[in-house]
Amino acid sequence: MPTGMITFMNSEIQSAYLAAEGFLEPLQKELDGVIAVHGRLILSSQPVKEAYWAQNIWRNLRTLHIDSINDAAKQLKAIQRNWCLYSYHLHRRAKLILEKLPPVKCTPLSFPSPLPTSPLGSFTLLDENTLLASAECSSPFPNGEVRFVEDKDGPPNRAYLKLYEALTLAGTQPQSGEFCIDVGGSPGGWTWVINQCGAEVLSIDRSPLSALVAGLKGVSFQKRDAFTLLPEEFQAQDRRIDWLFSDVICYPEKLYEWIRQWVESGICKNFICTIKFKGGPDLSIVDKFAAIPNSRVLHLFHNKNELTWSKISSLSSSDL
Repeated sequence: MPTGMITFMNSEIQSAYLAAEGFLEPLQKELDGVIAVHGRLILSSQPVKEAYWAQNIWRNLRTLHIDSINDAAKQLKAIQRNWCLYSYHLHRRAKLILEKLPPVKCTPLSFPSPLPTSPLGSFTLLDENTLLASAECSSPFPNGEVRFVEDKDGPPNRAYLKLYEALTLAGTQPQSGEFCIDVGGSPGGWTWVINQCGAEVLSIDRSPLSALVAGLKGVSFQKRDAFTLLPEEFQAQDRRIDWLFSDVICYPEKLYEWIRQWVESGICKNFICTIKFKGGPDLSIVDKFAAIPNSRVLHLFHNKNELTWSKISSLSSSDL
């Protein structure tokens, strides 16, 4: 069998998608040409696409016939140095192959940190003598799992990890001298991150911030409905906004209509917003967010039943 293809029910594998834990179903609904599902890994006969719910996307797939554990490691090392295993069966054999490969450093990141620059491929065993590999994955982290050194004392909830991840993937963050708005801010996990970056932040919510966050220098708070906050307030003051953040709980349609006003106003440079769902996600509204120019929608490792939409001014459309 030629390298680069393997047949399942007369279909060739063209792309593979690793679902986040617990979110296999919404990813399957996004994809066409599903050939097989192995644990959380979905194989498709269709060319690769940017799937919202994929934790990692395997591009330019190669199928390798292997004669032994040593042969598998030799073939992988001939392609590149760094590899991550996704194992759904034949766990012992897969682990022995991994042990023959150069070790990959997987220590948690200290925020802020740059993205890893070394290519990280992914592989799995389809059967004892067939290995599926991708040297070009969408995530530079093992199986898309972005882990951080956690702060047990500062932030009032674990939502801060979502913003750590979103900013790390964006490759930029709020800076000293910048002005940010955080809607749906209570109890203050995201506001705490923004403050730690050195920026000024206005938090908006109907519920108060934690006392620890509210007392931080550079943090102000308004108790109000987030969606009453409109660009006109700041246009009247001739004030620009560097970042608009939203982790507010609301219907995606409501968030879209509100955020569209801000994008069209041109008053804000950067956006990061959580799109939250009750039950199954509606892809039609997600497509509307994704259609906003120079933006992208991802399921972060730290997301739950939600996606993250971002529009970052420092990113060109070719970076997305």
